[in-house]
Amino acid sequence: MNKALTIDELRALPAAVDLPTAARALGLGRTKAYELARHGQFPCRILRIGSAYRIPTAELLTYLAIEPLPDATA
Repeated sequence: MNKALTIDELRALPAAVDLPTAARALGLGRTKAYELARHGQFPCRILRIGSAYRIPTAELLTYLAIEPLPDATA
């Protein structure tokens, strides 16, 4: 099993992540994550790009109740 992501690692993720990365953030195994995705039960919105699953990082952070870092350009 992969080591859980830290809050700093979560905040540094790109705009969308693959399903295994989102599963790791949620403490789920890869098999369980794909099972939930196939049945429409993954806890975050999933974007389908061809056969790939992508999860918007902003929604993943919201689900985990992690505030994004303030925008340095604002």
